[in-house]
Amino acid sequence: MADESTNQGIPEPEGHVNAIDTEYEIGQDNIDGNVGPFGFDIHNPVFLISGVAIVAFVFYTLALPEQAGSVFTWLFNTVTKSFDWFFLGAANIFVIFCLVLIVTPLGKVRLGGAEATPDYTYIGWFAMLFAAGMGIGLMFYGVSEPLTHFSTSLGGTTVENGVRTDWAPLGGAEGDEAAAIRLGMAATIFHWGLHPWAIYAVVALSLALFSFNKGLPLTIRSAFYPILGEKVWGWPGHIIDTLAVFATLFGLATSLGFGATQANAGLNELFGVPIGSSTEVILISAITAVALISVLRGLDGGVKILSEINMGLAFVLLLFTLLAGHTLAILTGFGDYLLAYIEYLPALSNPVGREDVNFMQGWTSFYWAWWISWSPFVGMFIARVSRGRTVREFVICVLLIPSLVCVLWMSVFGGVAIQQVVQEGYTAAQEASLELKLFKMLDFLPLTGITSLVGIVLVIVFFVTSSDSGSLVIDTITAGGKVDAPVPQRVFWCVFEGAVAIVLLLSAGGLASLQSMVISTGLPFTIVLLIMCWAIVKGLASERR
Repeated sequence: MADESTNQGIPEPEGHVNAIDTEYEIGQDNIDGNVGPFGFDIHNPVFLISGVAIVAFVFYTLALPEQAGSVFTWLFNTVTKSFDWFFLGAANIFVIFCLVLIVTPLGKVRLGGAEATPDYTYIGWFAMLFAAGMGIGLMFYGVSEPLTHFSTSLGGTTVENGVRTDWAPLGGAEGDEAAAIRLGMAATIFHWGLHPWAIYAVVALSLALFSFNKGLPLTIRSAFYPILGEKVWGWPGHIIDTLAVFATLFGLATSLGFGATQANAGLNELFGVPIGSSTEVILISAITAVALISVLRGLDGGVKILSEINMGLAFVLLLFTLLAGHTLAILTGFGDYLLAYIEYLPALSNPVGREDVNFMQGWTSFYWAWWISWSPFVGMFIARVSRGRTVREFVICVLLIPSLVCVLWMSVFGGVAIQQVVQEGYTAAQEASLELKLFKMLDFLPLTGITSLVGIVLVIVFFVTSSDSGSLVIDTITAGGKVDAPVPQRVFWCVFEGAVAIVLLLSAGGLASLQSMVISTGLPFTIVLLIMCWAIVKGLASERR
């Protein structure tokens, strides 16, 4: 089995592992051949079901955009209102699970074997983590979310017919600027801290463990072998992998849609480029074409290089904003915001009996579904680049360090924007639409043209790395775990990621349609992740023995 894994691009374990003895061979259910000069090597039936369904979805949404928009709106309302408690409760379980792994003996297990060494340095590893895991979201929400939560908290609560109609988190902080800042930043950090990274860590750890240590294919179904046994290679496994493809594709499409609207807003602000669906379609098409070039260059020649460039640019923009803004207030605020996050964490993560239903359903439920839908993509990508780390090192680095960097990012960009409102009376960013808030904040700082251009470049490159990485992951799943399948398959998925983002933006709901699909696909995959936690414990326990 180890040799077979090696032949398919998965490194052979180094040192002791407790591999799973199975007669299944990677790619045994695949169909391969050529269409003209292009080769293919696809898993039957995962590729066929997911591929046909995605193509049909694109044509349906293009043909009946109004009807599709109504369906998407109904889905969003139904899932957020009926299952908000489920999303919040599940995310809490993932955080507790990861923290327990850090302090138990299971954390000593090394991914890839007892003598395995890391494939990437810490700098290269962290760069790929951030580019794939949070890229476009940090650019889109870095200013808009802290400002929004601060404003709604300051406005207090509104009750009509016994129901809260405001969007303030918890009970708000009406008329108290200092309390509104703390609550607004705590709510923002809640959405970008431990919970999302715990979701990613669960999927990434399961994939790395069962592929690098157990010798199974690099697909989501492999994590369920301790529970399903050989049945995992049949229809139960087909369903799991197909759900992962749908969740990943719609999660990526949502991010690409947000990225396109923000890039459009920035180009309009700088160069007067018209804002509208036509421009966004052109942007998505052009950036998808660039992503295709990255796809052809491969992981090290494409994603790794772009990720490190983006990390450098992001650090420069972060440092400039910190120095050009209210530096002392931001630095002292960083610690205060962390304390506020810890203080409000129990109430913000409470899944039942909440009165702030708009915040809980419209923000938190959507975020958790979004992170969960991204988890197969980010999880597999993190797994691919994390071989050689111990479980303890892996969880600490994937969970705690990125969370702190996200807190720093939100503290700087959100802190500067809030200070502009509170101390300078500059409200342009506060009053702007979500996708424009970043650029309005930069307008008040020196070198506006340069920093806004850097912001646009960051959005675009995050866009490219997300599309490229997502194509790699979906292709691996739909190729039965092969990591060296023919490149045209990855090109197919890259093109249709862009196509799904375009048709959802063109439907009646626009960005709301993107949110609807991501939360709908995130729901069933949450169940998959909860069961996955049990499978991880069983797998790690066998390694310890």
